[in-house]
Amino acid sequence: MKLYEKLQVLRKKNGYSQEELAYKIGVSRQTIGKWESGQVIPEISGMVLLSGLYGIPIDRIVKEDDDCNITLVNSTDRNIDNLIEFLIRAKKNTYAGNGKEVEPSKTAAHDLEYSEKEFFYYDSYIGGECFSGEEAVWKSSVPVWCMNYTGRVLGEEFCGDFLKEALYHADANMPYRGPNIYRKGEYGYHCRVQGEFLWFQGYEEIFYSSKRVYECYFHGGKVR
Repeated sequence: MKLYEKLQVLRKKNGYSQEELAYKIGVSRQTIGKWESGQVIPEISGMVLLSGLYGIPIDRIVKEDDDCNITLVNSTDRNIDNLIEFLIRAKKNTYAGNGKEVEPSKTAAHDLEYSEKEFFYYDSYIGGECFSGEEAVWKSSVPVWCMNYTGRVLGEEFCGDFLKEALYHADANMPYRGPNIYRKGEYGYHCRVQGEFLWFQGYEEIFYSSKRVYECYFHGGKVR
């Protein structure tokens, strides 16, 4: 495994987005991006910081033939990557992408579904200005991942279309709700997550200018 590939794996296994890792070690997000694309090799000071943060010796990070490659990437990691990629597509084809609702499973609920081959995604929520819901993924009819969320509108300036637009920009680094930061005009979306994809909790909020107009808490992880 090449160094830049290993840097990506280590970050994801420890549950950090590029922005979060950059903040942790005091560099820019662009620097992390260059490390992980192979454009730039981290200086020794950066390797020391990564070693301390991840709790592994520097030589285990830099040696391409080190035995740790076996434990850094395995079939489970690849399965997780496939699950994350599916989840992102599912989100973009349901609520975030103005997908059509299906027959509700509960009174006054809003339900959305999406499926691809062996994967099936389900999102169900109740309420409007104050709401709670659940997202879940099944693989071959077996539940494998779930997230619960609850939120509320705090100001009349809140815009549901902006929230959907922010959620549409979820990526492999932040597949939970939306990206760390998303802005458009006077609106700003912020999302913070602790943990990793298999066990996490987070908080998202929307500001209109400097006024907070929306907030949502969420948590979830692996199901087995």
